[in-house]
Amino acid sequence: MSKYYNPRRTRNLFDPNATEPFRLSRSKIDLFIQCPRCFYLDVRLGVGRPASFPLTLNNAVDTLLKKEFDIHRAEKTVHPLMKSYGIDAVPLQDSRMEEWRDALRRGISFHDKENNLIIRGGVDDVWVSPQEELIIVDYKATSKDEEITLDDEWKIQYKRQMEIYQWLFKQNKFKVSDTGYFVYVNGKTDKKALDGKLEFDVTIIPYKGNTDWIPKTISKMKTCLMDGRIPKAGEECDYCGYVESLGDVMRGNAIDNNEKGKNRNLKSETKGESTKETLFG
Repeated sequence: MSKYYNPRRTRNLFDPNATEPFRLSRSKIDLFIQCPRCFYLDVRLGVGRPASFPLTLNNAVDTLLKKEFDIHRAEKTVHPLMKSYGIDAVPLQDSRMEEWRDALRRGISFHDKENNLIIRGGVDDVWVSPQEELIIVDYKATSKDEEITLDDEWKIQYKRQMEIYQWLFKQNKFKVSDTGYFVYVNGKTDKKALDGKLEFDVTIIPYKGNTDWIPKTISKMKTCLMDGRIPKAGEECDYCGYVESLGDVMRGNAIDNNEKGKNRNLKSETKGESTKETLFG
């Protein structure tokens, strides 16, 4: 069996008859917005999208950024980058930081009792202002020649990610700033050679979030999961588009093969009749 085979999952599936709260990661909210069908197939039926390859270079940048800001966290000092952008804050010193950063197993969570869902997510960093207002921070890595902005249409996912983190902290009774920051690390390609090292420019981009959409979306997710019918695909879902196109091609191929089979049988019968005429005519 191929190591890339993605079998149907039998664990961590939503059961409409269960009384225990069901846990949903932040990424599942984004999946639902992208495509209700993919969300349902994954969470209710255990058929997830094919896994992408790990972005190991991005993960390395993420780890090093955390270590760098942790130095200032321990000393309760302002990072030079924050100072250059005029951000009046320091990295938050809290014993729960490692827990909040653990996106796979822990993170920060909230039990939505109305829908009996536990929503959770792992944050990259949290800063705190002199007014004790928490500032949500997300690290991003890329390599491009143009100016780094949040204007690309697909970066709406980044904005939703930030807003969900802000919402989760608010639900946990923290005072949270509406403005979060993306620490964007951009790999430089204008050097003559690699010389065994990759250099980066670092940009901080502010973003003012709006969390009003989240409770309504969670309710829609619960309604979707409770339904016994598989929902329609998202209009721009590449995965569902591929599957539907593949189905059309395979059905067309089956029809073509069926017609070819009929033609082969017809030729065989015709050839037999010709042979009979030659022998016995």
